[in-house]
Amino acid sequence: MTTPNSPRRIAIIGGGITGLSAALRLSDIARERQLAIDVTLLDYSDRLGGVLKTERIGEYLVEHAADMWITNKPEGVRLCERLGLAERLIQTDAKFRRSFVLRNGTPYAVPEGFQLMVPEQAWPMLRSPLLSWRGKLRMLSEFFVTARRDGADESLSDFVCRRFGREAFERLVQPLVGGIYTADPEKLSLKATLPRFIDMERTHGSLIRAALAERRSRKTKETGTSGARYGLFVSLPNGLQELMTALIEQVKPNTKIRLQTAVQSVHRNELGRFVVTSSSANSSSSSETSREEFDAVVLAVPAFVASRLVRDDQQSLADELSRIEYASTVVVASGHKLSDIQHPLNAFGMVIPHIERRKILAVSFTSRKFPGRAPDGHVLLRTFVGGALQSELNDLNDNGIMEIVRDELHDILGVRWNPDFAVALRHTRAMPQYHVGHLDVVSRVEEKLSSCQGLALAGSYLRGVGIPDSIGSGECAAERVLSQVVSEF
Repeated sequence: MTTPNSPRRIAIIGGGITGLSAALRLSDIARERQLAIDVTLLDYSDRLGGVLKTERIGEYLVEHAADMWITNKPEGVRLCERLGLAERLIQTDAKFRRSFVLRNGTPYAVPEGFQLMVPEQAWPMLRSPLLSWRGKLRMLSEFFVTARRDGADESLSDFVCRRFGREAFERLVQPLVGGIYTADPEKLSLKATLPRFIDMERTHGSLIRAALAERRSRKTKETGTSGARYGLFVSLPNGLQELMTALIEQVKPNTKIRLQTAVQSVHRNELGRFVVTSSSANSSSSSETSREEFDAVVLAVPAFVASRLVRDDQQSLADELSRIEYASTVVVASGHKLSDIQHPLNAFGMVIPHIERRKILAVSFTSRKFPGRAPDGHVLLRTFVGGALQSELNDLNDNGIMEIVRDELHDILGVRWNPDFAVALRHTRAMPQYHVGHLDVVSRVEEKLSSCQGLALAGSYLRGVGIPDSIGSGECAAERVLSQVVSEF
């Protein structure tokens, strides 16, 4: 029984970076304010970290999921400072800060100064073989396109076609932006994913005009880069696992961690406390089911899992969460001798327009980004298959996936398939899809959540898919539940 002086019991369901960030934030606040709390973290897996995992394969350092994060969102860097890792952050290799895009089977460099969808320089754009002259002129005429200022949500394809024309969308923007979210650009919400471009149009009337103004005001200018502002990205010498290991070590002393625990439901009892029903992930026996009471719960799991857990207790909230769709991908990581590859791989990677009708989405030249990812004279590649536009390929077995990757890499990059290793890494329902209207769904979720004191949601399906977004989401969820269940907060 809980008494006024009893520690407040808080459950965190989900042991990925979001749930771990929530746990760390809870312990930090409790220490700073001398709050009495008791935190339990439950996860279905046999390890903490979720999708983030770094593996040593021989002399290769292989990331299973993300391999870097952006620093213009401060949560990732702040966490590294908190963990004593700030001095270990490494930036991307300036020699290779550009991307290739495939056109008619040949990789071409994204024009210098082209940032996701906006050309900051005219001459590199005009010289590029990626667009026809008609497409180039249409793109540069964006300067004169009437701005839309009604604030309505718009898909990536509608926005880009309206401002830059369909060829620029199909040949450049779709592979560069759509690939980030493994999404269907006809459905992808610009407001939920890249709102700064909406602000650029609203403020300056033209994205090119806005980009030029931003370039003039920038204190430091990256030269020779294309595709994204790669100078803003960082990692750690031992990969993302270095961050996760440090985070886990900080969380462990103040958190009860229960792995291989299958949570079946979360509901409130007549006393207003949360009952978490769970069992061993390895057991099919209902007799081993446990029911524990908590004052607050943080659900740091995918939307479809959260929907299932609260459905019996919060039907309307569960319905809204179930509206958020997910896409799957398979990543083939492979190590090669550079002498086995005809292409110089003098970039961070290559993306492939959907209209090329290839069977791979993109190839990351991972060891070109950061040192220590491959032995000298070798390269680490990560090839992406599936996504929302080719979802049927996710159903192939590993041999089928490997055959696709082997054939495509040979045809496009001249890779002689004699890898030091090759492994298929499956990410099933791993990427939330921010469809048009996504922020409206999130607003309705938050509205329904406001009537359920002590329950918080956190994760990449809400307001950002990157590592800093996930960290910040977990931290905000921790602050929410503490403010609702601890009077001294």
